[in-house]
Formats: sequence, C-alpha cells, structure tokens
Amino acid sequence: MIRKHRYIWLCVPAVLIVLILSSSSWRTSRKSFASIPHATVHTLPAATELDDGLFHWANLPQKYPVDSMIPIPAPSLKNLPKIQGTTFPRESRDDRQVRLARLAEVKSNFTHAWNGYKSRAWLRDEVMPLSGGAHDPFGGWAATLVDSLDTLWIMDLKDDFRAAVKASEQIDFSTCALREINVFETTIRYLGGFLAAYDLSGEQVLLTKAREIGDMLYKAFDTPNRMPITRWDFQAAKAGKLQEAGASVLVAELGSLSLEFTRLSQATGDARYFDAIQRIMNIFDEQQLQTKLPGMWPVVVNAKEKKFFERNGFTIGGMADSLYEYLPKQYALLGGSEQYRRMYENAMEPMKRNIFYRPMTANGDDILLAGQTSSDGIVDVTQLTTEPQAQHLGCFAGGMVGIGAKLFGNQDDLNIARRLVEGCLWGYEVHNNGMMPEIIHTVPCANQTLCAWDEQRWLEKVNEAYRGDEPASMKALKHNVPKGVAKIDDARYILRPEAIESVFILYRITGDPKLRERAWDMFTNIVKYTKTDVAHAALEDCTAKEPAKSDRMESFWLAETLKYFYLLFSEPTLISLDEYVLNTEAHPLRRPG
Repeated sequence: MIRKHRYIWLCVPAVLIVLILSSSSWRTSRKSFASIPHATVHTLPAATELDDGLFHWANLPQKYPVDSMIPIPAPSLKNLPKIQGTTFPRESRDDRQVRLARLAEVKSNFTHAWNGYKSRAWLRDEVMPLSGGAHDPFGGWAATLVDSLDTLWIMDLKDDFRAAVKASEQIDFSTCALREINVFETTIRYLGGFLAAYDLSGEQVLLTKAREIGDMLYKAFDTPNRMPITRWDFQAAKAGKLQEAGASVLVAELGSLSLEFTRLSQATGDARYFDAIQRIMNIFDEQQLQTKLPGMWPVVVNAKEKKFFERNGFTIGGMADSLYEYLPKQYALLGGSEQYRRMYENAMEPMKRNIFYRPMTANGDDILLAGQTSSDGIVDVTQLTTEPQAQHLGCFAGGMVGIGAKLFGNQDDLNIARRLVEGCLWGYEVHNNGMMPEIIHTVPCANQTLCAWDEQRWLEKVNEAYRGDEPASMKALKHNVPKGVAKIDDARYILRPEAIESVFILYRITGDPKLRERAWDMFTNIVKYTKTDVAHAALEDCTAKEPAKSDRMESFWLAETLKYFYLLFSEPTLISLDEYVLNTEAHPLRRPG
C-alpha cells in the first residue's frame, strides 16, 4: 500500500542510504508523558461485545495487553497563543467579487473530480482520470470517499456529504483487498477523515466508523514492546498470529500517528489510543539528543529494539516529513505540552543549521529550501554538508515553521517560514508551465547573507548533472532546467498539496494579499494541464511543452490540494487555525476547549 505522497521510493540519493552502526549506551534523563500528572485517569475498557455473528476488531483479544495506561492529558494552558492574524485587509466590492469568483472556480474543479469519482468509481479507492476505470491501492475501503468527506462539508455540498456518509456505513474493515496495509496511510486518510468529518458535522455514525478503524489499527500495536507494525499483515493479525515490530521502519510512518489517535481518545474518552502513540513519542523524546544529528532522527529507525538513533541519513522530506510536522500540531491539540514544544524546538536547531539552505537565483531572491544531510556522529555537525536537493514534499516546512513561530512566540522563525514559502513559490514560478517538479537539485549559496548570481557556476552544475558533450546552456534548454536549478531529478507533478498548504498557512498568519494572487497563478496552471474529461490527472513531466498525463488521481487532490486552495480564498474564519489542527492529509481535527 505505497502512496507517492509523503514518501519517495525510487532513486533515493546516496546521502540518505543509512547504515546500521553500533548503538550508543549514552542516555539522557527526559521527562515524558508517563511521568506528567493528569487531571483524569482512564482505565482500559473491556472490548465491546458484539454478538451479531460477524467479525469485529474490538472483540479480538490483545496478546500483549497494556498493564498501566498513559492517561489522556488535560490541557496545561488555558489559552494558547493565536496562530491566525487578528486583522485581515478590508475588501473592496471589486476585490470581493474577484475572490468569490475564484472560490467558485476552485469548487467547480472539486465537483468535476468528485462527480467523476462518484459516477465511475463509487466506493472504490480511486477513479482513473484517463480511462475512467477504478482501482484499489488502499485496500478497497473507498479512500477517495472517506478522504473527501470534510471537503464536501467545507464546500457546503451537503447533499453529497450525506450520501457519502450513508455509503461509508457499507465499508467493511474486516476484509481487505490487500494482504499488507500501510498503518500510517490508513491512519491519516481513514481515521483522520472520519474524525474530521465528525468534528465538523457532529454525525455520530462517523465517530462510530472512526472507532471501528481505530480498533483495527490498535491491533497493529499488539507486539511485545507495543511498537506498531507499520507495514501490517492484516490477515495474520486477524487470524491471531503473533506480531513483532520491524527493525527497519521509516521514521514518518512510526512517528506520524499522534494527532489522529489523540483526537480519537479525546472524542471517545478511551485512553487506549493515546496510550498507544504516546509510548512511541516518549521514545522519540528520550533518544532525540542521542542521534548522529542531535535534535533530528534518522530516516530509518529500529522499532523492534526501540533504537531510534543509530543510522545516519537526515531529511524533512519524504519518509520523515510528517514526524516533524506533528510536533507543534500535537502541542496545540493537547492544549499545550512541554514535551512536544521541547521536541519541536530541539529539532529546529539542526534544521536551521543543516537542512534549510539558500539557493542561488538569477534575481538574488532571499529564499530558503529544505535539503538533506548525512552524519556519522563523529564529524562536527557545524561542518556537515547540506545536499541541495529540494523535494516538493519538503514544501510543508514553511507552514510548520509558521505555526511553531506563532505558538511559541518566535518572530525570527516567522521570517524563516516566509523565506521557506517563498522558496517553494520560486520553485513553481521559475519552471515551465508554472509547477514545481517532484525533486530538483539547486545551486546552494556559499553565504546565506550575500548570494550574487554566478552564471558560470550554475552552468558548471548543470554540466555536472547531465552527461554529454554539448554546451551546458544547451543541456539546460534540452532538459527544461531554469536558471538556479542544477538538475530536475523527478519531473512529475502528481497533484501534490505541500506548497499551497504552506501558502495557505502563511496567508492565515499574515493576511498578505500577494500570497492569494500568486496562489491563483498556481491553481490556474495546475488545472490547465491536469484536467481531463473524467477528473484531474498527475503529470509525467510538468516541465514539458505538452505534459503527458498519468491515469492516476490520488485522493489527496480532493482531500488536500483543492481544500487548501478553497480555504485560501474563503473567509479566514472558515476552519480557523485557532480552532482546528489539520493533520498531514488536511483533515481538520477540533482543538478541545
């Protein structure tokens, strides 16, 4: 169940090839949730006895039951700092008409894609936008339907929402089209989708479905050390076979379950789900300063032995991203948490030093992109080289840093957030057709303060990236490489949301109207090249003169990308960032209080 959303699976650069090295015996003493007082203690409730002759995950006994439950914490702060701006520019009548027309255009494209799914792939995972067929890469549990529930509500498509809610009751999580499911993907799409739709609408059946899938996923944690199996053999677990967590696990898949499981515990009063993920996060916390790049965790960790510090590849791009994204968001969802604030601020130090870099641009733009690095734990971290590989997936960083800056009162970080958003806007605006490819390499500045354009240096990097005897200028032209980009590693555009996500968040923080204008250019370019008779399609090469389309539309196009565009042109009170936390699939989870 591989999704080309948060992770990049092919052509992983050498800097991210991780090696298993001997573990360190050094430990730090860190306070975790297990030792923090709580207002309410919940005990493990008995499994719901459903005697209807059908299989229910809630009735399946745990082979390694929890003896002592970590309780759901009460909010530690009465009021958190505001994320959204307190004032937004007043609209003229003409400006309002333009905004509403753009809002309607975003909604029209959503309904176009939704109707294609509804008419050709109802209750299947995805519609195929070229052939009009349907396929089930996520288990056959109607991924697009569940992922789109809250978008339907937000766009006031209530009839479609009610029909989708009714249809969702038919989804049977006791059977699956796949032998192995991705626990992370299932959590963010299905559990997050049901919870957000419940938080928005109050429809009790949605909370029932959320708990149904939560009980299924909870079984993936039934291992000797309570670490989950991230690539989970569904049928083996159902048959009652013994389970064990993996020795090589992608860090984002292990560390990006906290928001959804916490919200499920908050909504149901059942501490099991929070307990499950907090055990994971306590280990991340305890070992954060023991890694080879203290403050960040390697891309691959050992869940079987609970060693999250041994390996040496570090990034906030694919395979790691949402682990970091969830730290400030979990702080907000819990109503304040010293543990999650500390973890976020510890991670920001190496990000600023070793991950964020300034690329050289023809106009001397003061922008940042997120790269990657490798550390053996011996070389001074201030001397590590940042590989200037920029992923579209890394464009979430501007929004993350912006939220953290507001929650923790750090004005300098808000400037970093702006520069990160500007970096991804540059990635869109500098390329042919106005879309940023999946992966590019750029030319890093030697100095973040002064970075004059050096055409010869750029051409040298292009020449290094592409083989052949032709001049570098011809190579750049042949491969659609714009000035400032050294290489386009992966030219696809697969309807990704990360750039518009950060533009939306920064707009909600600052109210800068220029962000809306530039986002509109992004939207019109994307729709121009991706729209089909059925829905919208991913592009094989978004820089080509006539980009070829792929027969794939992942559900995040409706769940995230179009939702973020819609919210950007909506009134700022719609899904306020001071009332909701959006998970990594853009599902708004209501903040308690």
